[in-house]
Amino acid sequence: MIKFRTEVELPEFSKKMGYRHQSLMIGSCFAENIGIWLQNRCLPVMVNPFGILYNPVSIANSLEYLITGKIFTLQDLFYANGVYSSFSHHSRFSDSDPESMLRHINAQTTETLNTLKNSSHLFITFGTSWVFQHKINGEIVSNCHKLPAATFNRYRLSVIQITDYWIPIIEQLRQLNPDLHLVFTVSPIRHLKDGAHENQLSKSTLFLGIDALSAHFGNELISYFPSFELLHDELRDYRFYATDMTHLSEIAIDFIREKFVTVILDQEAKTIVNELDKILPGLNHRPKNSEEAGYISFIGHQIEKMNQLQSKYHFVDFSRVIKKFNKKTTD
Repeated sequence: MIKFRTEVELPEFSKKMGYRHQSLMIGSCFAENIGIWLQNRCLPVMVNPFGILYNPVSIANSLEYLITGKIFTLQDLFYANGVYSSFSHHSRFSDSDPESMLRHINAQTTETLNTLKNSSHLFITFGTSWVFQHKINGEIVSNCHKLPAATFNRYRLSVIQITDYWIPIIEQLRQLNPDLHLVFTVSPIRHLKDGAHENQLSKSTLFLGIDALSAHFGNELISYFPSFELLHDELRDYRFYATDMTHLSEIAIDFIREKFVTVILDQEAKTIVNELDKILPGLNHRPKNSEEAGYISFIGHQIEKMNQLQSKYHFVDFSRVIKKFNKKTTD
């Protein structure tokens, strides 16, 4: 039989994730895409508590802040462009009120630490090995917050630098949560501002860094999921890119996510997700008149189905979906 594409071999995960244990996803916007999909299926997954992060050092630093229980103060913020921001956080945390911002990020840090202590999996997505280092304090920042380029030195990490940052962090994670399993992946989204060759060098550095960590700690602790390879080796077509020819199309995201779900979710979780996916499309139903008796009856029927699922799977919190259906009757 003629093959029309290269099929990427998927890893076997001896430790699966599901509804009975928490998980944490951290890293690039690709991690966010997968994580939000899982959250929408009511899986107990926390996603990017510091916002989207791209480089290995910023991700490692955020984990160290969690492990050490760092409390952010006014000294960790700076004022620019009309808002207070943190070099350790994405701009979605920025706020005109510094006290409100600090309450938000410190509450998030506390909640995330509790999640990390009780998680079965930590999913880490590296996006680029390029970093921005603040010229004054020497800090590698998670986000430049649109400050002038002259504020930073920009350079590409080496494999040794990545492992030097990550080996002690992983050791601390093992002490914090001995049952935690780490799953690394490299974002398939290309960073082309420096050119195609530089993007390849950047991604290659990430691959080699993850491989070195896997060799150091072993497969019992660390796994790798081939999201980059699924796009660039199996799909291999510009049909699977968005119109900017850099980001992924919805079809490509769906394809990679389906592969991820296939190998990482336990059978119980797959069954629950399958049942949920028969109900969730009702959230997208848009009637001409939300007060029509037929539509109100339809929504009531979906809520009844969700309540039945809640009784059947008492260990799952379906309140997020139930609230969304209830809201549709008042919109």
